[in-house]
Amino acid sequence: MITTIILIIGLLMFIGLVVLHELGHFIVARRNGVEVEEFGIGFPPRIWAKKTRAGYYFSVNWLPLGGFVKLKGEHDSDRKKGSYGRAKLWAKTKILLAGVAMNLITAAVILTALAAISMPKADLKNLPFYNREQFSIKSDTKFIQNKVYIEVVKGSPADKAGLKDGDEITKIDNKEITSSEMLADITKSYSGKTVEIYIIRSGIKSTAKATLNSERIENVGYLGAAPINSQTFRATWSAPIVGTVTAFQFAEVSFRGLGYVLHNLFIGHSDVAKEAVGGPVATYKVLSETASYGMIHILFVIALISVSLAVMNVLPIPALDGGRLFVTLLYRVLRRPLTEKAEEWIHGTGFVFLMLLITLITIIDVKRFY
Repeated sequence: MITTIILIIGLLMFIGLVVLHELGHFIVARRNGVEVEEFGIGFPPRIWAKKTRAGYYFSVNWLPLGGFVKLKGEHDSDRKKGSYGRAKLWAKTKILLAGVAMNLITAAVILTALAAISMPKADLKNLPFYNREQFSIKSDTKFIQNKVYIEVVKGSPADKAGLKDGDEITKIDNKEITSSEMLADITKSYSGKTVEIYIIRSGIKSTAKATLNSERIENVGYLGAAPINSQTFRATWSAPIVGTVTAFQFAEVSFRGLGYVLHNLFIGHSDVAKEAVGGPVATYKVLSETASYGMIHILFVIALISVSLAVMNVLPIPALDGGRLFVTLLYRVLRRPLTEKAEEWIHGTGFVFLMLLITLITIIDVKRFY
């Protein structure tokens, strides 16, 4: 029950990230003299709408996929007073990048709060395209816990004993487990024997009995529970620095990961590329698995998703913020007018491509997870 509640909170936070992204566009557009026609939570059809004193409609819509901002005269060629098209190039740049900035700020705020309370430590050095540790200031870093969660192999002793993905193993026959290495060593020492395993699931302590394999089986081991270290640390005066730098560090990791995917696609390693990407289904899967680890880990994942949204939207892909800015700048460099027809064709084509890509990734994710 607790895990389900945490998962729901996580999904609502994910939707909130998109709303905050649109809020960035909304604030900067109004500050630069561009009129907002509607600010919507979710996507149409409408549930409810009200015209505000400022003249724009605030709406709540049926499809809970984030939100949107509708600006007056959104085409670059529009010249009506108060329209986006009439705004100066610098104003358009700020409006288009405001959502990206809002997502980075949101991530930095969440990570700063986590650094002050309990920041999960990601194992970045094991990524095939990155070789640095997660940022921290050693003189102001205190490691406060090191929990071991598990992923259970089907048909293994752990599975037969009733252990579940996300369970935290605290002890085996009164021997405390504080690292994945310790779990491996202890299960090896008890090979072939029946042991009592102490776990915490959704905050509730319990025990289970499992008869370990007498010999180590490949991809199963003795217990059949792949360990996931959950090391957390805390900072004091450096928390804002750690939170902000970590947000930009994960942005760098995202860019490097994108380069890794494109490189593998280029050299024909499509299987490697497929394993490195994820869509809505993968996001749900990560949130559902993380929910069992507690609210701290959900917040950490939400911060990383916020960074990913920023990185995705800054890319020069038509229909995305970065793509719209790229097309606007390109036509300025070419000294050609960006007509409404050309703009709609470019971004319409980009939108169709994105929908096809999301559909393809969703199919891959469903096959991978289900």
